[in-house]
Amino acid sequence: MPKKVIKEFKVEYLQILDEQGNCDESLMPKLSNEDIKKIYEMLVLIRVFDQKAFNMQRQGRLGTYIQFKGQEACQVGSAFALQDDDFIFPMYRNSGLLIARKHPIVQVLQYWSGDERGMKSPDNVNNFPIAISVGTHMVHAAGAGWAAKLKGTKQVSITYFGEGATSKGDFHEAMNFAGVYNAQTIFFCENNQFAISVPREKQTHAETIAQKAIAYGVEGIQIDGMDIFAVYKATKDAIEKARAGKGPTLIEAYTYRLCDHSTSDDASRYRSKEELEAWTKKDSIERLEKYMRKKNLLDDAYKAKVLENSQQVIEKAVTEFEKLTPPDAKDMFTFVYAEMTPQQKEEMDELGIK
Repeated sequence: MPKKVIKEFKVEYLQILDEQGNCDESLMPKLSNEDIKKIYEMLVLIRVFDQKAFNMQRQGRLGTYIQFKGQEACQVGSAFALQDDDFIFPMYRNSGLLIARKHPIVQVLQYWSGDERGMKSPDNVNNFPIAISVGTHMVHAAGAGWAAKLKGTKQVSITYFGEGATSKGDFHEAMNFAGVYNAQTIFFCENNQFAISVPREKQTHAETIAQKAIAYGVEGIQIDGMDIFAVYKATKDAIEKARAGKGPTLIEAYTYRLCDHSTSDDASRYRSKEELEAWTKKDSIERLEKYMRKKNLLDDAYKAKVLENSQQVIEKAVTEFEKLTPPDAKDMFTFVYAEMTPQQKEEMDELGIK
């Protein structure tokens, strides 16, 4: 019986800025010097936020907090490629993404204190709430991308997740749906090498996460997730493709979390010191600084000023956050449905909530 020859698919790998700050100018996206400075300043701001939030958790001023150190380029680079009316569907490690998407820092802190009011999106910015359950929000993003297509708008939806989420059925259902209906959706995988303590090689037998797109007839690309320019370019290209009606894209950002999985984790139990040190040398902020120095866009004085300004912004937000009035206990009942159910009213009475 003759065998059918299947076309060979290859996954592209994109890196523009290497660890020494050398840039492949032929691949460099169109970014002005001011754009590059804004990106750098946002990278520093969210790293300062990340460390401050971690410290606050350790001091008992926040609940469990999920750090994103090491993954700043994924979140800032992609955010800068989006427009405000595009839809983002973030995961629990995307506090930096939300800040880059104009979500007030006070509200991000509010959320991590257990106050869901912190996830109310700013006016004219389409930020969906953080998804704590792994992978469930990917299906929502596929639906939003399809809705945009049906309505004839140029909006795109983008969903963020770790490589561990690609083992969930939600990922496959969302990818298949988006592929079949040519949804204006981008799937952004922040492959940080570990799903809690499970290493990437035990998560999937596939050589890359990006190649999983092939099964659904969707384009997949793997990028250096610590290369801010590669992240921006890959996301920008995927956005333009989606706006043009040419379908979804799966972006695998190959990166690393330079921190524990969460504030209840100890990554030293499953990662070696040598591995962490090797990845630290690839850090997105340091390599951008090297590039900017070569282009005379950064010196010691500017670097110090950016850090100081970032610290002031974060400290001001923390002060404002800690003055907020706690939520009313009845909100957990009154904001679920348009009208409260008899069961909800009974539960409120049992708890003595008025």
